[in-house]
Amino acid sequence: MKKAIINISTIQIQNSTKQEEVVELITEAIIYKEDEDYFIIYEESEISGLEGTTTTLKINESKVSMKREGNNTSVMEFEKGKRYKTSYKTEYGSMFMELLTKNVITEINEDPITMDIKIEYEIVIKGMFEGKNKMHIKVN
Repeated sequence: MKKAIINISTIQIQNSTKQEEVVELITEAIIYKEDEDYFIIYEESEISGLEGTTTTLKINESKVSMKREGNNTSVMEFEKGKRYKTSYKTEYGSMFMELLTKNVITEINEDPITMDIKIEYEIVIKGMFEGKNKMHIKVN
């Protein structure tokens, strides 16, 4: 296990208004490798709107999984061309969420560990939001 700085930038584009919202989080994380998968664990903050939540990313060549636990609980899977249905639980209640991953690009260097990950996906949160997201994760 080692400490690293993670930078996550997400651009969210709402289908109905074409309005873009950008959220960027830079924080300290713990990173380690287990078999062929890399794990990154970090605490969310008020900036991300998920304060009180721990996020674990599981990353390999073709797939990224994002598991959140705490005030907000969800599991999201990103694999190119795959649709993923899940429940997103908040302190205000649960919401049904559906993801369709358009693209996942992972660039991983092992010594020292650095990563550059780009994910593009469509998201539907039933009755609340429909749009496209672009997530860029950098680990140094």
